[in-house]
Order: sequence, then C-alpha cells, then structure tokens
Amino acid sequence: MANFKVVYLRDLRTEMTHLASGTTILTDAPVDNKGKGEVFSPTDLAASSLAGCMLTIMGIAAQEQGFSIDGATAHVTKIMNSNPRRIGEIHIDLVFTQSFTDQQKRLLKHISKTCPVALSLHPDLKQIVHLNFEN
Repeated sequence: MANFKVVYLRDLRTEMTHLASGTTILTDAPVDNKGKGEVFSPTDLAASSLAGCMLTIMGIAAQEQGFSIDGATAHVTKIMNSNPRRIGEIHIDLVFTQSFTDQQKRLLKHISKTCPVALSLHPDLKQIVHLNFEN
C-alpha cells in the first residue's frame, strides 16, 4: 500500500508527496485549461504513468526471464476530449534497442496490454501502443 499527501498550493498548482520516500511532484493545470503549464498536469501524469507502468512490468519480466530492456524509451502523446473533459486517447511508442527472440517480443507485447495501470483505466480510453524493435 502506498500513501500520498496532496496540497493545493496556489494558482492551480498542487504538490504531491510520496510519504515513504519524501519525493515530491508538482502539477499545474494545463495552458488550455486556465493553467500555467509549467510542469506536468494531473492528466499528463496519468498518461505518462501508463508508459512507466508498462516499462516497469516489462523490466520485471525481462529480469525474471534473463534478458534486459535497459535503455528502452516511451514516447507518450495524450489527446484530451472536451465533452466531458477527460483523456480520450493515450498513444505510446515504445522503442527497444536490444535484440529479442520472438518469444520475448510476444511477452513484451502482452505486458503492454496487461500492466496494472492499463487495466485500471476506463475501457473507453483508447490505449494505442506500438512496440518498435530496432534490432
């Protein structure tokens, strides 16, 4: 179980603290919703958390299977809907620089659809994920 504290500072900015480590994250409302857009918005964090979860679970599976995804990157695009205002689509391009067997590629593709964040998001939210294997 993780515990957090979130404080509304001012001017549509919050500070989130991970209580176990003391790590903090600031959020702003985005520019298109009356904010400054100087740091991640809460919806930016939701979209990037999906990619972070995928890479984390892929890393765990790779360790367990004796291979590595070190250096893998995720490029994330969030598309907002307006009525109601919510995340409508998250596009993630995962790029891997190592060589993988066909079995390892299948495992990574499966994980991209079944990580905890992916399974926690509303089914109407489109998760469009591309895995790019450069080798």
